[in-house]
Amino acid sequence: MALLQEWQKIAYNENADKGKLQKFWNDYFLLEKGIYEKLLTNPDEKIEGTVKELADRFEVTVLEMTGFLDGINDSLVEANPIDSMEEDTKVNLIFDKEKLYKNMVDAKADWLYELPQWEAIFDEETRKALYLEQKKSGTVRREGKKVGRNDPCPCGSGRKYKQCCGKNA
Repeated sequence: MALLQEWQKIAYNENADKGKLQKFWNDYFLLEKGIYEKLLTNPDEKIEGTVKELADRFEVTVLEMTGFLDGINDSLVEANPIDSMEEDTKVNLIFDKEKLYKNMVDAKADWLYELPQWEAIFDEETRKALYLEQKKSGTVRREGKKVGRNDPCPCGSGRKYKQCCGKNA
């Protein structure tokens, strides 16, 4: 069984005790934070090796490294073969800094995008701009005709907009 399937079987086990699963994720997030602290301290270092070598380097289990590789894969310059990965598969942790920051924001992982190591990578203004850019990318704006005062109310009440939702607008 590929490592990713093994990881998913444990991490997303719907039959697991909720308390144990919560503890599992809390423990994992601490390990993940530790790995990111090390990666972001030297963000231009090209880290490559087998899954097992990286697990040993960051002092985590192979399955924990698999979970980490799954999480960072979308932020890498060149994606790893995550679905078919085994212990001896060559992988890399060469990430796009902006993409990684935005993906952390998208995942609502404030414990990661607020790490102090980001301060040495991006100034505060850049971090704010990346944060807002990511937040806005998920906002859906409807471009359409503006509702007139005498048009039927879009809420479906059948009354004119000015006598319904537009009364206090």
